[in-house]
Amino acid sequence: MARGSVSIVVERCKACGFCVEFCPSKVLALSSAFNSKGYHPPHAVTPEKCSGCDLCGMYCPDFAIHGFRTDKPAAKSETEKEPDDAC
Repeated sequence: MARGSVSIVVERCKACGFCVEFCPSKVLALSSAFNSKGYHPPHAVTPEKCSGCDLCGMYCPDFAIHGFRTDKPAAKSETEKEPDDAC
């Protein structure tokens, strides 16, 4: 699965909830905190599930959020690395 991340401009958000509703990976939820305008902006509750599809950004009427793909795959731990063929 593609890896991604989401960037949120908290002060632009008016808490319409479109990003939360249309996220296919259910990464986002509306925060209990307020921005300076008195709205509850979204936050990433499960950022590791983000695929970087940018549906959140496409539906945001205020351009307050966007998703993007990351190039770096998750690093493998020592137990997951494949053994070297020294023979």
